[in-house]
Amino acid sequence: MTPLILALVAGAVVGLALGGLGGGGSVLAVPALIYPLGFTPAQATTAGLIIVTLTTVTALVGHARDGNVAWRTGLLFAAAGIVPATLAGAAAGRLPQSVLTLAFAVIAAAAALRMLRPAPAGTADRVRPGRAGAAGAVLGAVTGFLGVGGGFLAVPALAGVLSLPMRRAVGTSLLVIAVNSLAALAARAGTGTHLDWAVIAPFTAAAVLGAWDGKRLSARLAGGTLRRLFAYVLLVVAVLMLTDALL
Repeated sequence: MTPLILALVAGAVVGLALGGLGGGGSVLAVPALIYPLGFTPAQATTAGLIIVTLTTVTALVGHARDGNVAWRTGLLFAAAGIVPATLAGAAAGRLPQSVLTLAFAVIAAAAALRMLRPAPAGTADRVRPGRAGAAGAVLGAVTGFLGVGGGFLAVPALAGVLSLPMRRAVGTSLLVIAVNSLAALAARAGTGTHLDWAVIAPFTAAAVLGAWDGKRLSARLAGGTLRRLFAYVLLVVAVLMLTDALL
């Protein structure tokens, strides 16, 4: 396949993940940019943030229209992660690429296993400032360090730690992703990383279109099915990246 076709296919998959699962965009985009498209890990993590930020805003609009965004919880969660995301983003550029790949794989696997555990009963939009702030700060640091929007961790945290119903967790995670991604991008500005816009532009366009299809897909699936689907995709990606980092 040509780079353009690969970018379009990968972008569509990323969009489906973000629109349907409220996360997983970067955790899928980064490997796609590294392996078939030939980006370095540093280039892929920065490009992934750009792609996911633009796609997330598109997906967020659709979920907000359906009332599936817990704005107070999401904003508190996201605000707590801004400073950690900025600091971690600045530090990530000084680490070996193999360390970033290994850390990415380990955290993705941990998030997947957490999501496969039985989900607690969801509660209505009840904000727990201490728990939301602590979870948001950890997520922000991971976002900045690994160059991911954090949805693959935000969804388990919002559904498990903060007890939001799965559909509300999916929509709220998009708000968190948007804020954290912008903070991490700001930290990486001016680092001199070369980006191939001939790949990034079609990748992003396909992801934006895919996000709308993903949102419609999420409306047809049960919350438990969404959790399991998300977790299995993460496990596959984690195993592939872990193998690459260790061999």
